[in-house]
Amino acid sequence: MSELIIIAFDDEARALAAYEEVQLLQDRTVVELGGVALVRVDGRGHLHVETPGRSAERGVRAASSAVFGTVLGALFLMPFLGLAVGGVIGALFAGLDRTTIDAGFRERVAAVLAPGRSAVVAYATAVRDDDFRRALDAFGGAVVQTTLTPDDERAIAHELTELR
Repeated sequence: MSELIIIAFDDEARALAAYEEVQLLQDRTVVELGGVALVRVDGRGHLHVETPGRSAERGVRAASSAVFGTVLGALFLMPFLGLAVGGVIGALFAGLDRTTIDAGFRERVAAVLAPGRSAVVAYATAVRDDDFRRALDAFGGAVVQTTLTPDDERAIAHELTELR
């Protein structure tokens, strides 16, 4: 099973430092990443998603990368697009509601990512939870986490395939 981990911070500097630590934890095999991003919500509530540094250079399984991209969209685009989402994207997000990434989880993420806050979003295909948390405790931050079951991942991959 994979873990979707969001760690929100009051400032971008701590989020960036935690983002870099997550990459070091992958080097030390504490976590295997399917994707990692730095998310910032500016003072006007506009969302900025980045993958600074070497994460963009790392090779990840294509399926994991596609699932991570879809999950990012479900978490961060859906609340902002609302009914304006149509067709293919709307069908994909409707499919995601049948997974553990439900509206309640998205609401908890939105609650910790108020304007002016930043977060690290990690999609971990394998993680040693205790070591991961211990390493990131020094940065503080509010953690919101959910588990994606293999069925969830297959459902997301299926939705992606069906919508092509």
